[in-house]
Amino acid sequence: MPTTAKKPAAKVSSKNNRQQRATTTGQKTQKNTAEENGGKLEEFFHGELKDIYWAEKHLLKVLPKMSKAATAQELKAAFNDHLKVTEGHVKRLEEVFNALGYKPQAKKCEAMAGITKEGEEIISETEKGTSTRDVGLIFAGQKVEHYEIATYGSLTQLAKTLGHDDVAQILNSTLQEEKEADESLTGIAENSVNQKADQE
Repeated sequence: MPTTAKKPAAKVSSKNNRQQRATTTGQKTQKNTAEENGGKLEEFFHGELKDIYWAEKHLLKVLPKMSKAATAQELKAAFNDHLKVTEGHVKRLEEVFNALGYKPQAKKCEAMAGITKEGEEIISETEKGTSTRDVGLIFAGQKVEHYEIATYGSLTQLAKTLGHDDVAQILNSTLQEEKEADESLTGIAENSVNQKADQE
């Protein structure tokens, strides 16, 4: 009877199926491992974005206070100008969140909270209308800028690593503006404020 001839074919088919399942399982394992590793880094990146998002939104509340406390008109103007720039930074971060498929969310940045608290202490511990207070405000302002420069620099590089090249360009634009703000404060200190404070 012809039924006995079909058995070898069935065995071969079963063996091929087992090999295919083993290959597929191996591919899935490799894929899951890669996704897990990439996912962890992506999760860290997302967390740092939420951190700097909080920091930028917090600065929108702090910069007007620093401008009001400053005596030198050029320092007041620098803080007011950076307030407008910071509004743009917040919008850029929202653009980054959306580009990555995330909802814009803020997570309290303890570092920025500490730096700005120190700035408030400088205001309370220095005399109103003095250049010494202006020196302190520049100190506080540059500490903010240096933190942001470090953060945006790291975020830019991490975005490149994760393959988010468009996001990296957006973050780098903010990085360059933070550097410009830092240089502006240095110029104000060197050209007028420090000398005036030294004469008080």
